[in-house]
Amino acid sequence: GLHLIWRDLMTIFIHLSFSFLSTVTFGILTNIPKRALVATGIAGTVGWMIYWSLKTIGYGLGSANFLAAFAVGCVSIFFSRRKKMPMIIFNIPSLVPLVPGGPAYKAVREFALGDNFVGFENLMIVVITAGAIAGGFMMTSVVEKIVNRWQMKRTKKHPSDKKIS
Repeated sequence: GLHLIWRDLMTIFIHLSFSFLSTVTFGILTNIPKRALVATGIAGTVGWMIYWSLKTIGYGLGSANFLAAFAVGCVSIFFSRRKKMPMIIFNIPSLVPLVPGGPAYKAVREFALGDNFVGFENLMIVVITAGAIAGGFMMTSVVEKIVNRWQMKRTKKHPSDKKIS
């Protein structure tokens, strides 16, 4: 009952907090402008929460990372326009929660210990995750180009719109 609801709320709170803090901390370490830190934290949190939610309901590693990276890209575009700053300021730190550091470490460790099968297993997790993140970002840039073209067409004046003086 109430205990389970409390546990679920605390789990969500922990995921929100640590994804925000890890993103902002990486932003500080990479010396992004102070005025971009909160926005970067939000972008990283959105990405992680989408990833974590999708994994929790049964999505695969690739699709969850793809959709999370796509969301990070979209939120980064929003903040880059809103704050008039390059998108990469928001993109790079926001990916930190999605980076497969644990599986990469495990892969190297298992190869060093001679367990090549488990090493390749972890290496495939890294490759799938990295590919999905790259694919999500590529899709973001495609969507951005489509939206930009649509906005240009919408704001472009039609020849019949000229004022007659």
